Amino acid sequence: MNIFYEEDGGFKVGAILADNDSSLQVEAPHGKRSKVKASSVLLRFEQPALSAFMDVAQKTADQIDIDFMWQCCGTDDFEFNTLGREYYGHAPNALEAAGLLLRLHGAPMYFYKKGKGRYKAAPEEALRAALASVEKKRVLAERKQQYVDELVGGRLPAAMKPLVSTLLYAPDKNSLEWKALEAACEQLKLIPARVFERCGALASAHEYHLNHFLFQHFPHGVAFTDAAHAVAPADLPLAAATAFSIDDETTTEIDDAFSVVPLANGNTRVGIHIAAPALGVTPGSPLDVAARARLSTVYFPGDKITMLPAEAITAFTLLEGGARPALSLYLEVDATGAVVKTETRCERVNIAANLRHGELENLYTEDALRGGAIEHRFGAEIAALWKLAGALQAARGKADPANEQQRTEYNFYVDDGRVRIVERRRGSPIDKLVAEMMIFANAEWGRALREAGYVAAYRVQTGGVARMTTAPGPHDGLGVAQYAWASSPLRRYVDLINQRQLLALFAAAPAVYPQGDQELLAALRDFELAYDSYAEFQRMMERYWCLRWIEQEQAAELEATVIRDNLVRFNRLPLVQRVPSLHDAAAGSNVRIALSQLDFWELSVHCEYISPQAPVASASGL
Repeated sequence: MNIFYEEDGGFKVGAILADNDSSLQVEAPHGKRSKVKASSVLLRFEQPALSAFMDVAQKTADQIDIDFMWQCCGTDDFEFNTLGREYYGHAPNALEAAGLLLRLHGAPMYFYKKGKGRYKAAPEEALRAALASVEKKRVLAERKQQYVDELVGGRLPAAMKPLVSTLLYAPDKNSLEWKALEAACEQLKLIPARVFERCGALASAHEYHLNHFLFQHFPHGVAFTDAAHAVAPADLPLAAATAFSIDDETTTEIDDAFSVVPLANGNTRVGIHIAAPALGVTPGSPLDVAARARLSTVYFPGDKITMLPAEAITAFTLLEGGARPALSLYLEVDATGAVVKTETRCERVNIAANLRHGELENLYTEDALRGGAIEHRFGAEIAALWKLAGALQAARGKADPANEQQRTEYNFYVDDGRVRIVERRRGSPIDKLVAEMMIFANAEWGRALREAGYVAAYRVQTGGVARMTTAPGPHDGLGVAQYAWASSPLRRYVDLINQRQLLALFAAAPAVYPQGDQELLAALRDFELAYDSYAEFQRMMERYWCLRWIEQEQAAELEATVIRDNLVRFNRLPLVQRVPSLHDAAAGSNVRIALSQLDFWELSVHCEYISPQAPVASASGL
């Protein structure tokens, strides 16, 4: 005798070895013996043989018309044998009964299980809903597979075209499109960005990184949509001095300029002239709203996203060839380099020239400046500023200018996909004189705001930690009692805020932002977050272009300096990298590193330690 029984949610067959009323000892077709409760037995039969029983029963089940059977069974519970007699028109044999049970059990949308061998037909409304759900899943599965096939075949599905950025940078992982992209990535063994590149949805790794930043910070694009323009006032008094600026060759937002005038008493009047967009960008205006949203200019190799639109920059940048509105800080300096007194004026300043670092730094070396007059249009003025810079630096208690160690920074220039990475020495005479003038102006104006009780945005550094705050405090790194960012109002929103306060202070007007002003506090908080994010993006894009430079110059080996452990900084290249194969190298030692496997999407490069030998020759493109 054989049995057909239910176990663990499925059906099985076996030959009875022993019948103990409440339980049976059975042997499965493959020989395994087990104990089965008598209550689990649904059928007892002699024929057919067990070996093919389940296969034949399943074929029988597959032939049953489930819709017809559902229509036959009414609304009440029923025993499977009862339904079998009605469906077949006779008492079903073992195979027919087993097939019927398999069909009932395998169609839970049509029949609800109510007990051993008992079922109930699903209500029509519930069945329709269930079938609709299944159909929807089938359609979605087909659509997903279609998307996968297209992606694997190098074609972008039309439905994904408007979703490329979202799928790359903020995907809904429950969406059909993401699941299809994920499946395609698995098949191709590629990251999503590379799959989209194959499909023509991404032009390059550069576009991938840039678009990620824009997606996060400029979701509506970088264009200025408001047509409002800032107008520079024309009725400001004209300064007697003529000024010049010193900036990088790509700078268009020229915030600062300088003038030097000998006085009759033997002293010198030095003017620090800062562009004054606060005269035209009023709080709450469309331009202010745009600047408030951006909070800072974003810099990255080959391009930038300005805080203000080009029209406003043109109106207020200290461009050569005309009188430009400026907030001027005048220093009267005696023969020893001591500042005797200061004065602030809002005026128009004639800008005679926009000088560039590249043309000045090779000419104005420390040796050349010590040697006397330098043949240059502004030779005497720059020499005077350099001398003053040394005195100001010493007054801050910082390093002796003659012994100060210069730091290396880098400028990136990208032209038609080719990159130049140019070293720039921080602490060179030109760099130092600009930095010292800015430090003095920001500290002096910060002092004026503090003493007048005008709230301002200060940069405070204590215990090695720098932060923005409205409470004036020391900046230990610079050695000043307070430091209010006010020298870059075309490029930083906090500088624009501070300039508004300064204009009010020196016009003896009420503060634009009173103590506890919530808008100022919110802008300060948002500025710090944005400024950090922008700086991180700049560092990331500089890393990208470092890798491109390595590829461009076919630099298979480079010299590097060990920072610590296996962390190195490449010489003459602003790239820091771990080298797993580097062991026991002293910090500061020079090593040679082999480079391979550049990945511009993951911004990675494989590095192998070669030797501590002499430096390799520098490549021509650097």
